[in-house]
Amino acid sequence: MKQAVVPTLAGQCREYKRRWLMLAIFVLCSCTNAMHWIQFSIISNIATRYFNVSSNAINWTAVIFGVSYVPFAFPASWLLDQYGLRVTLVSGAAVMTSGAWIKALSVDPDSFCLAFLGQTLVGTAQVFILGVPARLAAVWFGPRQVSTACALGVIGNQVGVALGFLIPPAVVKNHEELIDVGRDLRALCYGLAICPTMVLVLLLLFFQKEPPLPPSPAQATLRCHAPITDKSADRQTYLQSLKSLLTNRNFVLLLLSYGINAGVFYVVSTLLNQIVLLHFAGAEEDAGRIGLTVVLAGMMGSLLGGIILDRMHWFKQWALLVYLMSLVGVLAFMFTLKVGHIWASYLTGGLLGFFMIGYLGIGLEFAAELTYPVPEGTSSGVLNVSSEIFGITFTLIGGELLNAYGDMATILTLAGLLVVGLGMTTLINGTDLRRQAATAVLKNQTTCTNISGFIPSVTHNSVLFPTSLSGFPS
Repeated sequence: MKQAVVPTLAGQCREYKRRWLMLAIFVLCSCTNAMHWIQFSIISNIATRYFNVSSNAINWTAVIFGVSYVPFAFPASWLLDQYGLRVTLVSGAAVMTSGAWIKALSVDPDSFCLAFLGQTLVGTAQVFILGVPARLAAVWFGPRQVSTACALGVIGNQVGVALGFLIPPAVVKNHEELIDVGRDLRALCYGLAICPTMVLVLLLLFFQKEPPLPPSPAQATLRCHAPITDKSADRQTYLQSLKSLLTNRNFVLLLLSYGINAGVFYVVSTLLNQIVLLHFAGAEEDAGRIGLTVVLAGMMGSLLGGIILDRMHWFKQWALLVYLMSLVGVLAFMFTLKVGHIWASYLTGGLLGFFMIGYLGIGLEFAAELTYPVPEGTSSGVLNVSSEIFGITFTLIGGELLNAYGDMATILTLAGLLVVGLGMTTLINGTDLRRQAATAVLKNQTTCTNISGFIPSVTHNSVLFPTSLSGFPS
């Protein structure tokens, strides 16, 4: 039976320099996966002609990322909780690499179904990736850097989305001859297959599950609990974690508001090519560059949000401000489309992205604070399930609205949904920051014992932190 390593809460907490290497490898992995998401949708007009399919079929190449995520999210979250970061990420990279090579070997006008299969595998791989940023940040980084590290981890996904907007329109031109379109698509798909192969090699050679000593008192406390060897007990603990999340009123409100925000972003991203071409004929590359602007601005918003949360701990206040400005950004983008100056759409797209994408990292960290000591991978996994469900639903409805009533009706509907999400965010109790409370109390402790010993309980805002992982606070 494996023995638990029992660190002290103060004297044996340490931040290792290699934490930045772990974060960098993960960012590459997440970036490589996200590049595939919008690959076909951002060149929708070209892909529909080449594969001889409808625009809805091309929309499904993006929607399938959400559909494939939902049924596997909880098993992947359990895998992350039980086996750690290395096993989870290597599994995801292996599935992603397989799907990418299937796409690379199936770029023919009559092979859309095979290309869609490869896209489905790449989409499935994200279940091993999206829940990692908060967990990696907590496992490797100390209290003063954990939110920034989580934001940088989320940025990896955003960089991939940005490249997914930029590269396909630049590589795949709207040639008259399908054979020329096929040549461009083949070059694109081979490039997108080589990248995850290299990431898989990096993970196998360099990525580590966790540091020898924990980086924070909160992590030290969790390590004090001896590992559970009974698999049925493992499952019971995981189910107890899920029950704790779904009976936590603040988390449920965050779950719904987070899903709405992410779902609206999915719609804007998936339908961006179609919306831009309604107002600016022949602007395929501009649509990609507007998407790039959205995501680059979102990266800045994520990083700024992480820094503010680390320094100020303004979780609810910042979440409210960012959500409100996301609503403003959507309305501003709608207005500038009507103006007829495409440069204005670049500006308002950047405004929309700065706040809407910037909210994603904030939501993950806010959830970790509200639900400690539930593992970050579990709370992140549930949030991501919410975002995928809302993303699937909103994208399918948005596509129908766009075809039937036009882009203005679609964007106004998205704005109305954001108003609902903003209202839910205002109802969250922003003072119930359990991880902050635990860190404040435990950082002064000098010793802790294993599961058979006594671990002090901490009372904060009438919340009792349990002495075992089987009784998470609701």
